[in-house]
Amino acid sequence: MLATKRLTKTFGGLAAVSNLDLELQQGELVGLIGPNGAGKTTVFNLLTGVYTPTEGDIILEGKSVVGLKPYQITARGMARTFQNIRLFNSLSVIENVKVACHWHSRYSLAGALLRLKSCVNGERQMQENALELLEMFNLAEKKDEPANSLPYGEQRRLEIVRALAAKPKLLLLDEPAAGMNPLETKDLMELIKKIRRLFGLTILLIEHDMSLVMGICERIYVLDYGKVIAQGTPEEIKNNKRVIEAYLGEEA
Repeated sequence: MLATKRLTKTFGGLAAVSNLDLELQQGELVGLIGPNGAGKTTVFNLLTGVYTPTEGDIILEGKSVVGLKPYQITARGMARTFQNIRLFNSLSVIENVKVACHWHSRYSLAGALLRLKSCVNGERQMQENALELLEMFNLAEKKDEPANSLPYGEQRRLEIVRALAAKPKLLLLDEPAAGMNPLETKDLMELIKKIRRLFGLTILLIEHDMSLVMGICERIYVLDYGKVIAQGTPEEIKNNKRVIEAYLGEEA
């Protein structure tokens, strides 16, 4: 589904990501972890076209996406959430979801301006699709409320729903449990399992909450100073000496 080949990003003399080789098979749920400043979000920004790699390649379903704009990469089947929630706060809950539904609209600009039948039918279909997703994730009752009026946990859920509305094949989740209490984190874990089961997605997850990562990921990559220092199953990562040192420091 996804592969990076010697992916590198430098800012001036600083290598934020260095020679990253990462692979995701279709249907996998893979974690990307590491200490603060390890380069995890930079990897996501490279994968989604926010940053252009200094070197290396990004292959999505056999085709390079390097040089494509973020919206073009989304159209290829990759969607993401953000470490800091980025909803359209002035829009309603359902309007936030419909924004992503427009990737799959079939009417033209002229059709929209003239309100042709193709536009009316397309808008109706988007409304139905958005409402169906909101119902699936228990947000339908709040569809007309401003997005920023939702409790924190529901805003996180809405951001994931918006990403799903783009009908991705690969979903990137950037610290979805950030700011959540243990109960909310447990609910999020079940939500991610549900998403994977219902949509058959490949998921790449950045997260600091190790109970979440160890509880749902099949494989884990560990970054430190922009380089992969370990990869393997949760059990292998948990017992890896280099990973323990990266997080806790080496014994003096």
